[in-house]
Amino acid sequence: MALDIDKIDDAALAILSLTLHYGDQVWKGVDWAITNRLFEKGLIFDPKNKAKSLSLTPEGVAHAREILAREFSKAE
Repeated sequence: MALDIDKIDDAALAILSLTLHYGDQVWKGVDWAITNRLFEKGLIFDPKNKAKSLSLTPEGVAHAREILAREFSKAE
């Protein structure tokens, strides 16, 4: 599957903009509220730990792949 990198960049920028503060600064990571919702939906394992990374559940991996194919694949 070929991915439309421009769509992915746009989505990442939109997500980063949700954490805007001091005018133009954003957090490098995803907002805690988002990770909490993903955890509640069973798409990631508990994000409340000391690790700087998150682990997707098997359902989360499948859902992420579905989203990539549906929203970000290039028309051929």
